[in-house]
Amino acid sequence: MRILEANHSRDLKKIMQDIRVDKYGIEIMWPKALRYLIRINNLSNITANILKQEMLSLGADAAVARDALTGRRKKTDCLLMGNLAQLRRLDTKLRKQPFGLDRLYEELNTTLENYQRDDFTLDLGRYRLKIGKRKLIMGIVNLTPDSFSADGLYKVSGFKSQVLGIIDFVERMVRDGANIIDIGGESSRPGARAVSVKEELARTIPVIKRLARKIKVPISIDTYKPEVAKAALDCGAAIVNDITGLRNIKMAKVVSRYKSGIVIMHMRGAPRNMQKNPVYQSLIDEIIAYLDKAIKTALDLGISREKMIVDPGIGFGKTRLHNLEILKRLKEFKVLGLPILVGPSRKSFLGKILHEPAERRISGTLAACIWAGANGADILRVHDVKAVKQSLKVLDAINKIS
Repeated sequence: MRILEANHSRDLKKIMQDIRVDKYGIEIMWPKALRYLIRINNLSNITANILKQEMLSLGADAAVARDALTGRRKKTDCLLMGNLAQLRRLDTKLRKQPFGLDRLYEELNTTLENYQRDDFTLDLGRYRLKIGKRKLIMGIVNLTPDSFSADGLYKVSGFKSQVLGIIDFVERMVRDGANIIDIGGESSRPGARAVSVKEELARTIPVIKRLARKIKVPISIDTYKPEVAKAALDCGAAIVNDITGLRNIKMAKVVSRYKSGIVIMHMRGAPRNMQKNPVYQSLIDEIIAYLDKAIKTALDLGISREKMIVDPGIGFGKTRLHNLEILKRLKEFKVLGLPILVGPSRKSFLGKILHEPAERRISGTLAACIWAGANGADILRVHDVKAVKQSLKVLDAINKIS
């Protein structure tokens, strides 16, 4: 006798195929075995009570605040508890109900579809990256003198003579397995000083110009400045990695005009102040709401979903415990329906756990990357490409077992 774990339809179907269940029976039964806990925030108590009664009628349930049942409060969060078959039958019931319950089911259906999705194709113009069980690696190239990770490649004097060495460094990253190269000319470490547009352009553009002709993987420009993004895209970059999550509407317009890829990241505050006592009422809810709003802004400005990546922003306005909670609950970001990028590489939360300086946090980085890759991350942004690539090969081999 065994207790089996299966969190995806293909896993359930494989188990039933192994015991030779009839094909017709499999299609009927697998939705009954796939169970969900779905939290819906801020419903009216009338809507929540109707939802609870409908779930009970299906043999499922819904938890609401006690005062919502008595009518003493007007709003409540709601926790749906049921299997996929029950949630599908909820459709016909909610369509007949008032108080916006028909629209609620449309949102619920989209959320379920997004959560189960595990394959994407990123449209980056001349590049099309397929994402599935195999995770992608974004290699970090810091063209800064003050990187937190002690890997800054920029030197104030004689930078032009260093460009060829930087090109060699990046080409080695690609050989080691980097699928994307992320180039930044301004440090985003906590407390970092801002640099001018002119300085950021001087650090990044000469390298991007050469790299675009040398490597056969897409280049990402790590910047929140529209002027820098535009110049990088003009020189061959294919992705903009915006740590401010498209707060600047000018950046969204640049991305839309160039039809480039975009990484939309969550950050509380700005690098200079983001680590000054960051506080959240509900960490994951707030990050998802922030990213969802930015996605809608992008869509409104003509950026297609096939060009978007989301990043919950580990280390950006989060404490050590916040970062660990993001990793533990990473699958919850799948409701956004977009590829998830995670960047734990050498971050200070690992240093606080390991009591090691940035350059000695490779083992911690590998642990965080493998956990993330097994729990929803599609792209890992890292310094140590070869080590992470080898670790992901083991994860890929495990994932291929059916």
